[in-house]
Amino acid sequence: MCGIIAFCDRALENKEEVLTNMMNAIKHRGPNSSGQYIDDDVALGFRRLSIIDLRGGSQPIFNEDRQKAIIFNGEIYNFKPLRKELVSAGHTFTTKTDTEVLLHGFEEWGMEGLLKRIRGMFAFLIWDNSERKLYGARDFFGIKPMYYYHDGDRFLVGSEIKSFLYHPYFKKELNKKALKPYLTFQYSALEETFFKNVFSIPGGHYFTFKDGELEVKQYWDLDFKDAGESFESTVKEIEEVINDSVEAHKISDVPVGSLLSSGIDSSYITSLSEPEHTFSVGFDDKSYNEAIQAKELAQLLGLDNESEVVTSEEAFDNFPLIQYYLDEPDANPSCVPLYFLTKLASKYVTVILSGEGADELFAGYVDYGYHSHSRVIKTIGAQLRKLKPQTRYHLANKLRKMPNFHGRLHLYESTARAEDFFIGEAKIFGENEAASYLTEPFKISESVEEIVSKSYDRVANYTDEVKKMQYLDLHLFMAKDILLKADKMSMANSMELRVPFLDKEVAKVASKIPTKYLLTPKNSKYALRVAAEKHLPEEWVQREKLGFPVPVKAWLENDNFYTRIRNLFEQDFVKEFFDVPKILDLIDRVHNGDAEDRRKVWTIYTFLVWYKVYFIDETIPTYVKGESAK
Repeated sequence: MCGIIAFCDRALENKEEVLTNMMNAIKHRGPNSSGQYIDDDVALGFRRLSIIDLRGGSQPIFNEDRQKAIIFNGEIYNFKPLRKELVSAGHTFTTKTDTEVLLHGFEEWGMEGLLKRIRGMFAFLIWDNSERKLYGARDFFGIKPMYYYHDGDRFLVGSEIKSFLYHPYFKKELNKKALKPYLTFQYSALEETFFKNVFSIPGGHYFTFKDGELEVKQYWDLDFKDAGESFESTVKEIEEVINDSVEAHKISDVPVGSLLSSGIDSSYITSLSEPEHTFSVGFDDKSYNEAIQAKELAQLLGLDNESEVVTSEEAFDNFPLIQYYLDEPDANPSCVPLYFLTKLASKYVTVILSGEGADELFAGYVDYGYHSHSRVIKTIGAQLRKLKPQTRYHLANKLRKMPNFHGRLHLYESTARAEDFFIGEAKIFGENEAASYLTEPFKISESVEEIVSKSYDRVANYTDEVKKMQYLDLHLFMAKDILLKADKMSMANSMELRVPFLDKEVAKVASKIPTKYLLTPKNSKYALRVAAEKHLPEEWVQREKLGFPVPVKAWLENDNFYTRIRNLFEQDFVKEFFDVPKILDLIDRVHNGDAEDRRKVWTIYTFLVWYKVYFIDETIPTYVKGESAK
């Protein structure tokens, strides 16, 4: 696991000095060693966190005639059989790394041929000296980040945006169009990031850059299609493929641990991997402490569990540092416990397994149409999903106009078109509401409909509304929020976080599971839960999803934290973005218990903290040690 950075810039003379500064900005991604390659056209920089081939894995790595060089962030889980194939084809290896397999695989099969064969999480760059051409690719789901900045013949690309700030010709400028959709989605939802002219290579895409021309191509996407298999065979396939994926994800020359919460996803991964160490955190508010239940499960499984309690003061003091590591504002409160969880784990191991991706692949979210606890309502909803599309949509239109009754929302979402109500798992401000809080320059942006339609258009032929929602979340919420915070928070603590559910072999199985096996009157993610029954106690198998519970409500009701946030809202720079009296009224009402809008306050607060770090203070926040207790 590493950090990578490269730039193509023929005009820049002091390339080595600039590259060194850019590499130092992401030293947390690879504190063990560094490497670089520089010529007239390109500079490649690498920071290494040693995982495989601890002695011989330094990068860049070159091919036999040194005409091609690679820098790589990630892990290729099937590199050993591919290496054998490449050796048989005549390639000579100088290391035991998966990195070198990528390089020789690129020589042998080309970019698309290589990408079809590999299994893993990755972001890599290959410089072809003979062609004077830079190639790059990002993994299937976008587990590992890759950003770029393109200005004429100048091209910057790398793992984190913060490294771009150290290139003398990078123009740091806020992308004004990013703020309004962020208030709705809670994350950076546009193709262009919060930094103007900085974009992310999407998951499942690769690029080429030569003579100032950038070309980005898609090489993979997930297509949900019901295979019509029996429930029993489906459960068997799930169990087999997840077990295989966990085994593949354990490959390492350093110890591997596992994150453990009270939910089924991390619990299932932990039960299969049987690590020496598991890790959990909770908050000093006992209502938000999953560590207690996680430790109980670890004891039942016979595993060690290391846990800590994070104080509210410690969380607040380090929130600017968390937003610094994220590169862009992310108002998902779970980034806070995840940062402290990976910090705890870093004391014991270098690699951790986690449960991200299960909710998207196996339909675990409430908003997929699972809003009622009533068995009767859920049974009716399941039957309504079987109706022909036009009949369902007609019924949904009637339900939408009816006076509210228990189960109406569940039944509506069981019958309506996904496009009519679903924009993804996060929805903080309504679109018009968001605009009402903003000053005029920040009201202009892509509409919410335009943002989500890019995914919905690709699945316009689907008749299964849940599959549409899964597809949307895979490409928006999971890619731009869940996976980015998992990568950034773990790498902030020099940890490699692996996600066995997000394996392309697991995805093949998940994509063909009928929705009726996933959302049933008994539970969501039902087929996955049945597969987990052999490995987990019944109580854990049937648990409802909690996510990472964070005491935002308690914080905003606390006079101390309320005052700290309100003071930030009153600072002069805030009036550039927001109607200040309106956001002050919002936080006052929340503090006084008059409004259930705490996530709206948190979303505004997060942006302002991030903006202050990157555009006002312009210094790296330091870690503030608190008094946490086991």
